[in-house]
Amino acid sequence: MQLGMIGLGRMGSGMTERLRKLGDHDVKTYDPQVESTAESLHELAEQLEKPRAFWMMIPAGKITEDTFLELLDIAEQGDTIVDGGNSNFRDSQRRYKDASEHGIHFVDVGVSGGIWGLEVGFCLMAGGDGEPVERLRPIFETLAPEDGYAHVGKPGAGHFVKMVHNGIEYGLMQAYAEGFEVMKAQPDFALDLHEIAGIWRYGSVVRSWLLELLHAAFEKEGSQLEKIHGFVEDSGEGRWTIAEAIAEDVPVPVISAALYARFASRQDESFAAKVTAALRNQFGGHAVKAVEAAKATPQDPR
Repeated sequence: MQLGMIGLGRMGSGMTERLRKLGDHDVKTYDPQVESTAESLHELAEQLEKPRAFWMMIPAGKITEDTFLELLDIAEQGDTIVDGGNSNFRDSQRRYKDASEHGIHFVDVGVSGGIWGLEVGFCLMAGGDGEPVERLRPIFETLAPEDGYAHVGKPGAGHFVKMVHNGIEYGLMQAYAEGFEVMKAQPDFALDLHEIAGIWRYGSVVRSWLLELLHAAFEKEGSQLEKIHGFVEDSGEGRWTIAEAIAEDVPVPVISAALYARFASRQDESFAAKVTAALRNQFGGHAVKAVEAAKATPQDPR
C-alpha cells in the first residue's frame, strides 16, 4: 500500500522503516528537518496515487494544526488524513468534522511503542469511520505486532484511548519510582537495585515491559542513576485524562498523584515546603534549616 508519512522523528522514522522492511508498502516521506523524499507537502501529494493517505506523525499542538489545515487545502475528495500523534481527542473530533466538510476522511490513531516499536511493533488504537480505517488495515497490520491493533471506535476514540493509556502509564511509572526510592533509602541492606529490577522481571507479579526498561536503564546508567537529573516533563495526556475524569466524576487518585509528582520534580526547591517548614516552626517550635549562604539568591537591588 502507498502512504505519505509526515514527520521523521523517533517514532515516524521507525514506523517508516518498519513499513518498508516488513510489508509491501511504498512509503513517501516529508520532514523539513531531515532528508526525505519530498521537499513540501504539495510535492508529497504529487508522489502519491489517488485516493491518497497522509499520515501525520508530528507533535500535538500548533504544528499538527498547521499541517492539518495545509493538508485540507492539498487533499482531494476521497483522500485520508491520519493523525498518529498524541493530539487531544476533542481536537480530533473537530478535525474529523472539518475534513468531512471537504469530502476528506480523517482517522485518529493512538500509537504506543516508542523507539522500540521498529523492532517489536507499535500498538495502534484507531478511531474513525469504518471505510477509511479498513482501507488502512494493511498499514496497521504491518506496524503492529500480532493482536496489537484495533479499531476502537468512532472519530476521536483512538486518541481518547491513547490518552487514558498514557495516564495509566504515569501511575505505573510513579509506583516503580517510589518503590525503588524506598529501597535506595534503606540504610541497612545496601541493596543492588539493578539486580532487584532484574529478578523482578521473572515470575514477579509486578513484572512488565516498563520494569524491563528500568533494568536496562540501571544497566546503562548504574544503580544510582548518578548522571540523570530527576526532572520529569509531561506531554499533556496525563492532564487530559484527569480533566476527563473530573468531567465524568471518576476518581483517579493514582494518576493525579503521579502527575503532581512530575510537577514536583521540576522544582529545585518547593515553596510549598518552605511554607510548611515555617508553619511547623511557628506553631510547634520545630527547627528550620537556613538556606546556605553560598546557595542564597542575591536580593534584587532595585
